[in-house]
Amino acid sequence: MSKQKRVFEITTAPAALTRDQAGRQKRYFISMMIRTACFILAVILPSPYRWFALLGAVTLPYFAVVIANAGRETISTREDFKKDNPLALD
Repeated sequence: MSKQKRVFEITTAPAALTRDQAGRQKRYFISMMIRTACFILAVILPSPYRWFALLGAVTLPYFAVVIANAGRETISTREDFKKDNPLALD
């Protein structure tokens, strides 16, 4: 049996900006592909189901932007660090 080394996080630094942007772009792209599928389904499906697909296609951009932009707005200040870590040095 192979032993795995435990990795400890010693910093509160956020992920790299390029990695964060790539994740956001991926989430937004997936959301827009779902929206495209909703538009196609709105054309193909019969009347009662067509309205659900159209509703999804119309409302999805708002949620896609909110989801894609979530994540990097939590920036800590030095005072926040001191509150969380009472033993921190000045």
